[in-house]
Amino acid sequence: MRQFGLKKGEEEPWVTDLAQGIGSPRWYRSLAFMLVLIALALALWPDFSAVQAAPDTRFSDEEREEYRAQMITPLALGADTGRRMGPSRLVVPLASAPERPVVEMTATLGGDGSLDSMLRRAGVGANDAARVQELIGGTFPVADIESGTGFQLRLGRRESPSQPRPLENLTFRARFDLQLTVERDGGPLALQKRVIRVDDTPLRITGKVGSGLYRSARAAGVPSRSVQQYLKALDEAIDLDRSMGGDDEFDVIIEYKRAETGEVEVGDVLYAGLSRRGTPKAQMLRWGKNGKFFDANGAGEMRTGLVAPTNGAITSRYGMRRHPILNYKRMHAGVDFRARTGQPIYAVSDGSVNYAGRHGGHGNYIRINHGGGLQSAYAHLSRFAVSNGQRVRRGQVIGYAGSTGLSTGPHLHYELYRGGRSIDPLSVQFVVRAQLSDAELRQFRARLMELKKVKPGAALEQLAPAKADAAEPQREIDRLSNAA
Repeated sequence: MRQFGLKKGEEEPWVTDLAQGIGSPRWYRSLAFMLVLIALALALWPDFSAVQAAPDTRFSDEEREEYRAQMITPLALGADTGRRMGPSRLVVPLASAPERPVVEMTATLGGDGSLDSMLRRAGVGANDAARVQELIGGTFPVADIESGTGFQLRLGRRESPSQPRPLENLTFRARFDLQLTVERDGGPLALQKRVIRVDDTPLRITGKVGSGLYRSARAAGVPSRSVQQYLKALDEAIDLDRSMGGDDEFDVIIEYKRAETGEVEVGDVLYAGLSRRGTPKAQMLRWGKNGKFFDANGAGEMRTGLVAPTNGAITSRYGMRRHPILNYKRMHAGVDFRARTGQPIYAVSDGSVNYAGRHGGHGNYIRINHGGGLQSAYAHLSRFAVSNGQRVRRGQVIGYAGSTGLSTGPHLHYELYRGGRSIDPLSVQFVVRAQLSDAELRQFRARLMELKKVKPGAALEQLAPAKADAAEPQREIDRLSNAA
């Protein structure tokens, strides 16, 4: 009781045993306290209202009979209740179920590419299948129909169950711009061609790189496959981890075709560009039969490994040889490439230039530190394109071939060092970077300018209506008839 403020041995003044001390003031006080508690309990008692039960469901006679039809009771009466009655003795079963007069289906050309097999599996007779192949083959090579092509077929009523259904109509898309239909219009099968108008304006999408190039390109509407091709092309031109900022703008042009019937065909990426404040940082264009990417200067895409320092045949290898000028044997610590004066020389890998200047018999000489103890050197240059301390990337033009120093003619002397000691450059794998010829380069740049004229989103605009066929000239007799 201490928690209620009572001292030890002191009794509660309001609560007591009503069976003791009856009539005493303390007894009346406890009785009054109990009655007050009872009154409060009754005053605060919640109100209970009657819950109304759901009314009985009323059924019509027809509904009641329908329910009875689902019970077991009608079975004793011959199932004579409900909407569907059991058959009586007057019902005679059919000898065979009637066939549908027309069967329509879609068949898909399989991986084997056999049109005859597909038609026979669909239920087309041998004669009709042979005729279909003959008609299609006269217009379009059957072997050129791609596997997975869908054929809409309609088969008519057959004369007897033992015969195949006659082919009434067959329609398929031979090409994106060509639809072929084989139809039996009250006579033998005949072929109809429909040339579908196709707009091949490339789809160009531009936008800010933002927090991430992939996410921003996908948000702008670039298909995921195209984003992957775009990133792969750019990766051959720039260092995506270091050379890209959130304010840079991506520019991707995709091969895109749309038919007047509504279908769309998305092809490969044609152009991959990246710019910063209007200045291009990378411009890669797909070119040639192999679909390789070339930069705006006509230099082809690179693969992993070291890039060949120039485009030319090897004229002298690493090792002991007789010097062509000094006329005695000594170590040739590099590889000579045939090159004409002014031919571009490329950095074989990313690095920083730690020397660019005159270097004795090497003439104009560049040395690049690639890290990891690997260095490359380029001698006999006619002029430089880089300076000391400059960072260069793989495939970047660092100078131009010449014949300075101890040289008998224009060429490139290329050296490779590991840990400060010269090694055979041919022991390290590198790849050749393709370079377009002058004629191809002109065509390449014309194509590049043509693509860059495409407006972003132009391929998504509504197709212009086809030109109406020219009205036939009115005959003189028709004019006289109208005048009358």
